[in-house]
Amino acid sequence: MPELIAPSPHLHSSWLEARAEWGPDAHMDGAGLGSADDVETPEGFAAWTARLHRQADRAAPVEQGRVHATYWWIAEGDTYLGAIDLRHHLNAFLLDAGGHIGYSVRPSARRRGLAGWALEQVLHEARVMGMDRVLLTCDPGNEPSRRTIERAGGVLEDVRDTLIGPKRRYWVGL
Repeated sequence: MPELIAPSPHLHSSWLEARAEWGPDAHMDGAGLGSADDVETPEGFAAWTARLHRQADRAAPVEQGRVHATYWWIAEGDTYLGAIDLRHHLNAFLLDAGGHIGYSVRPSARRRGLAGWALEQVLHEARVMGMDRVLLTCDPGNEPSRRTIERAGGVLEDVRDTLIGPKRRYWVGL
């Protein structure tokens, strides 16, 4: 049975296997992975997961261009299946293109309902944090994500061109 867990160094090898499924240059939504993060070495991977934990601490400063966010991994035992994050507020970029929540599921774990399940869990966390609505976005051609967002109650606001390409923008009332 899947569960949402805090990012953990103990899933390093499984995370690397998942990244190999996506390909080395693929973007993994909700993972919080930056271009400077070293995920190849155990030490670098541990430092990255520690940074993800710090980003949730509202008392700690975040890097330029980032906002406080809470990260979870979708895991089944010792197998990394995907990631989801909840950004605590929106900056201009996130309001335009990124939204409050990002998620991705490794290719071999898709079509099991994991994205929808994880999204429901994180929408609950957003309610607990006092949010009254959240923004989710997806690429216009990403039908699985569109369906996932709409099943979670997402109402399409618009489709717009952004700095990272066209995005469908949905609001979910909480």
